[in-house]
Amino acid sequence: MNMSGLCQSQGELILQVKASIMFLTSWCAYSKKRKDEFSLSIILRTRLIDICGCDIYYLQGYKDQAEFLRSGLYKWEGDARTFDKDGPYIEVVTSPNNPDGTIREAVVNLGEGKLVYDLAYYWPQYTPITHPLDHDIMLFTFSKCTGHAGSRIGWALVKDKEVARKMTEYMQISSIGVSKESQLRAAKILGVLSEGCQHFRTADSENFFEYGHRIMRERWESLQNVVENSKIFSLPKFPQDYCNFTGKYTDSNPAFAWLHSKEDIDWESLLREHKIIGRSGERFGADPKYVRISMFSPPETFNLFLERLSAIIDNTNGNVVGGEESSIIK
Repeated sequence: MNMSGLCQSQGELILQVKASIMFLTSWCAYSKKRKDEFSLSIILRTRLIDICGCDIYYLQGYKDQAEFLRSGLYKWEGDARTFDKDGPYIEVVTSPNNPDGTIREAVVNLGEGKLVYDLAYYWPQYTPITHPLDHDIMLFTFSKCTGHAGSRIGWALVKDKEVARKMTEYMQISSIGVSKESQLRAAKILGVLSEGCQHFRTADSENFFEYGHRIMRERWESLQNVVENSKIFSLPKFPQDYCNFTGKYTDSNPAFAWLHSKEDIDWESLLREHKIIGRSGERFGADPKYVRISMFSPPETFNLFLERLSAIIDNTNGNVVGGEESSIIK
């Protein structure tokens, strides 16, 4: 975990079948720790722990998970910037944020709050590692680190031993633990990556994260070159920052492009008409003038995406561009 200076917490390490399950695990653990004040009884419904997203753009999965189970321990409250209720709450902070790639910090900062940091994309190929993070609960995922999404491995670093114990208990009840095969696979791959960062270094070689950063930088430069010619689309701008991992100033290269339309139109639907698949801003608490596009696709698919986006920009009549469908979606 320290191979790229991500974090300095010396807390408990907890494994789960995937990082998204860790949210439910942490919410329940924090709620259960306050069992003297909470009850599943319907008459104490006003005593539920409130859960709020870290900013106006947030991953819809937080809301879906919070609302699907209709738990008596917590409920979804939405945008953290408008949250002003008294009592205990849990704030989910995603940094870099999904979908817009910006670095986030907690915004509520009230006395009875607990923080859960989603650090799925806090890796050197996506963002400068400015300092080791040190939060009470920090969630990571194997899929965003190395691309091995099928292994279904996520982990949490938890400072409070009692919270960690309750998270482990919830994990054992809900999933009966984590596949040993997946654990061995993840441990082996992370070990190889760590060795590559620490020992394998020549003047003309790249370690895994340097390679990933170069590929992501090249893709972002290609996309920015296309979008800068548009009167329709715009992309977020990210300042350079010093990365302790690379030892130099680097740009952010988020995993997703957060495209914005200057026209009042459903851009997800329009892009689909041109055989480009994205996710509407409505899935992230925004409006249909935003769309999220994955930067993870295979090279041939990404190049096809750039061609079709260029055609949309060039074609003021908005005619559908032919060809095979481009599957650019998380």
